[in-house]
Amino acid sequence: MRWILAFAIATSACAQSDPVSRSWNQPVEPFKIIGNIYYVGASDIASYLIVTSQGLIILDGGFVETAPMIRSNIAELGFDFSDVKILLNSHAHYDHAGGLAELKRRTHATFYASAPEIPLLARGGHDDPQFGDRFLFPPIEPDRILHDGDRVTLGDTTLVAHVTPGHTRGCTTWTTTVRDGSASYNVVFVCSATIPAGYDIVTNPKYPNAMADYRRTFATLRSLPCDVFLGSHANFFDMKEKRLMLANGPAVNPFIDPKGYKAYIEAMEKRFTEVTSRPARAE
Repeated sequence: MRWILAFAIATSACAQSDPVSRSWNQPVEPFKIIGNIYYVGASDIASYLIVTSQGLIILDGGFVETAPMIRSNIAELGFDFSDVKILLNSHAHYDHAGGLAELKRRTHATFYASAPEIPLLARGGHDDPQFGDRFLFPPIEPDRILHDGDRVTLGDTTLVAHVTPGHTRGCTTWTTTVRDGSASYNVVFVCSATIPAGYDIVTNPKYPNAMADYRRTFATLRSLPCDVFLGSHANFFDMKEKRLMLANGPAVNPFIDPKGYKAYIEAMEKRFTEVTSRPARAE
């Protein structure tokens, strides 16, 4: 597996103008993952469509430039964009929250966000505890405030919010169950447990409890039952490779990957140990 452990340096506010970010935001064909869950995001910046008996849910809005792509992908799958009733977010970074304001403007959907994430969403990324003012996006305020363990239900589908902080203070991992054929599966949409290059999680006065939050997140992720492993970046769960496998009609859906989920957590914990065990730099 390959996991992105570095974050691109943006050259302009509210846009993915740097080469790495552009590479994350290349268009891909939308497709059904499993059950009522569809992929409507970009090449690496993930966005999900969850189809319920009472309308549509979008999880994550990508970059500013991803919003029209998401809208087009939903239409390509045969769904009506006006049926979007709920917007959800994994975390308040410009590559996941950048398109939310536009999606909300066009759909008038109810936007849910975790309480610790609300200030950064409302500031549009200004004064991020790790990035300062480098990665900005159109600000957005939630209609509904979520806390750890809260449920969001639309029709026949319920998603549970698990606050998994560290990457951001309110980073939210979502879980749900899906039926596919005669079987039921536990789905985990991992927010992020990465520690990008440039993060200070040891001595950062703007986020003094970052290390404790990462430890809390690892404990939470290990506790979640997972059959279908998804996440805020497609590279977390090897989407490209699994999609190619899925196209060949395998006997078992390749997105059913509990081993991959465990491997991701182990890799992130290893990265955490490496970062936090480094000797302090001399001033």
